[in-house]
Parts: sequence; structure tokens; C-alpha cells
Amino acid sequence: MNTIVLGNLIKIRWIAIFGQILAVFFVTYIIKIQIPFFETLIIIMLSVGVNFYSYFQERKNKSISNIKAFSFLLFDTLQLGFLLFLTGGIINPFSILILAPVITSASYLPALMTVILSSISIVIIILLNFYFIPLEFGTDFYLPEIYSFGLVASLVITVIFIAIYAYLFASSSRKISNALSISKLQILNQKKITDIGSLSAAAAHELGTPLNTIFLVLNDLLKEKKLIEDKNIVKDIMLLKSQAERCKEILQSFTKNPLKLKDKFLEKVKITDLIKINFDKFNTNKKLNIKKILVNDEPEIIFKDEIMYALGNIIQNAIFYSKEMVTVEINYSKKNLNILVRDDGSGFPKDIIDKLGEPYISKNNQGMGLGIFIAKNLIENMGGNLRFYNSYEENAIVEIIFDNSILNI
Repeated sequence: MNTIVLGNLIKIRWIAIFGQILAVFFVTYIIKIQIPFFETLIIIMLSVGVNFYSYFQERKNKSISNIKAFSFLLFDTLQLGFLLFLTGGIINPFSILILAPVITSASYLPALMTVILSSISIVIIILLNFYFIPLEFGTDFYLPEIYSFGLVASLVITVIFIAIYAYLFASSSRKISNALSISKLQILNQKKITDIGSLSAAAAHELGTPLNTIFLVLNDLLKEKKLIEDKNIVKDIMLLKSQAERCKEILQSFTKNPLKLKDKFLEKVKITDLIKINFDKFNTNKKLNIKKILVNDEPEIIFKDEIMYALGNIIQNAIFYSKEMVTVEINYSKKNLNILVRDDGSGFPKDIIDKLGEPYISKNNQGMGLGIFIAKNLIENMGGNLRFYNSYEENAIVEIIFDNSILNI
């Protein structure tokens, strides 16, 4: 499904219809140029009928399929072609409007449909150069053959150029838009995971007190002589105690979740801890080496899901491309926090190193290339910077730079 809203096509077609009617009446009654008046009105009325049909279709569904959108654009192209045939052919000043459906197709529809529509437009342009009803100017009007050829060539070249130009830019825009949507979804999922961790911690904390009370009551009941004389009651009490023990174990498992970092007791964390957590969650047999360049003790930062997820993506890539070890160097200065993530792999290829951070650019063309794009956007949206380069040993390095004020250090 494309992003064309049918209502927009309807509005644009109404503008075209009123413009065509105005032009026909102006040419016929003001300028006094003779054209097939009724025939042109019939062609315009066909467009009116299509627009009313489109209106009823819009009431069912405001969006349309690629095929329907292509059909509407094809109709607009053919309709304009017939009008130009009736009104002078290619020398009609409004012949340039044949580009409009091509531009729309290139911006929203697949490449094949744009190629088909562009080809049809080019065929129409060529046919209109030879087959058309001449305009009656009242005097002899002669257009040099070389000029007529140049006009056709310019329109054909313009159709091809505009189609490619619009498609490339629209395609790039669509990719970035899709990648941003995925990044928003990913960070939303990360927030949900963190919130679930916080909720589980709160549940474990709140349920711990009544559960301890249950244990105290059960232990007191087991000391009552009248109760322990009845084996059935003792059996039920022991069953209750075993189930309470099971509840206690379940609650304890909640508190062991390493992603539960937004608990009120852990609002501030160390970068080192975030790196270790993100490294450990991939269950890799590779090694992690953390180097810290500190003046004093390592400071803590305010926990943010964006940092957690961005670091996770970068470390995951480093693990994937490393041979044996991932090295992370943390450098705290008075103004900045620098994090260098280095793997011992083959480094970034020179042909893509300048493109890293763009959507759908991958180091080995195996992945979608969205991990680094998401990480880059998350870090830059926080006011940080991300750099990619190779070391002297040709190892890949990703450098993250944060201003200390951003991290509330």
C-alpha cells in the first residue's frame, strides 16, 4: 500500500477540470480561436465522472492500492493527451502538464509503474507531434520542423529526467521515513521492556511484605499443639507453606532481571555497567575489555532508554564482526564523555565508511543496516555525536561523544 491519499488526487483533478474548462471558454470566446468545443467538453466531463467515482471510493477507503493509483494517473495522462490532440497537439502551451502524473507516480509508486507511465507519456508526446487537430489562428501559422523536433525532444527528455529525479529523491525519503518508524518502534519496545522490569521490581517489593507475614502466620500455626495433632491440617499448612515458598522464588527471579534499570533505587547508572549488561545479554563466547581513563571515580549518569538501546546496537555490531575481543575505552573529561567501541575484525570497508549511519547501509550487505542508523539518530537526538573510522591496525572503531551536561554528570 502506498501513501497516496485518494482525497488529494480528487482535489488535484478538480483543479485540473476547472482549469481546463476555463481555458476552453477563454480560448473560444475571448481569444476567438476555433477549437472542437463540444468534443473537448465531453473529454473534460469524462474526468468529472471519474472524480465522482473516486469520491464514492474515498468514502469506503481513503487510501488506495498501487494498481488503482496507477490507473487514475494513467487516465489523467490519456485524458490530457486527448485534449492536446483536439487543441493543437504538442505546440499547445499546456502540453508541459503531461509531466504531472509522471512526477506523482515517481514519488509514490513502484519503479515499474513509473517506467510504464513514462513510456506511455513519451509515446503520446511523439504521436501528438504528427497527429493532432490544428488550431485555427485566422492567419497562416508555420512552425519550423527543427523547432517541432526540439519541442518533442525536450519534452521526452524532461519526462525521463523528472521521473528519475523524483523517484530517486522520493525513494530516499521513503527509506529514511521507514527507518525512522522502525527506530521509534524499537525504542518504544525498549521502554516497554524497561517499564516491565520496573513493574516487576515494584511487584516483588510490594508483595514481599505480605508474603513474609504469611510465613510468620504459618510458622505460628505449626507451633499450635491442637492443630499439629490433626495430620490433615498439618498437611494443608505444609502445602500452603510450600506454595508460599514457590511465590517467593518467583518474585526473586523478577529481581534478577539485568534490564531492570529504571527502578527507583537505580535511577543513576555507570556507563561501564550499561556496557557490561549489553555485552552479557548476547551470550557470546567473545571477550570484553573495558579501559577507563578517569581522573576520579567513575561518575554516574541519569539512565535513559536511548543510551541503553544505542549502546546495545553498537556493541552487538562489534560482537558480530569481532574475532575474539571487543574493546571499549571510556574517557571522562571536564566537558565530554568519549566512548570508543573497537572490534578486532577487518574494519570498515572504505567504500561505505562515509555512508555509515544512513538507513540500509550494512558493513557486509547481509543485514538491513538499521541498527547503526537507529543508534546514530538516538544519540544525535540527545545532542551527542557518532563517528566511524578505522584504527592504524585497520580495526573498526565507533566513537560516541556526549557533552557532560547532556548526561547530567
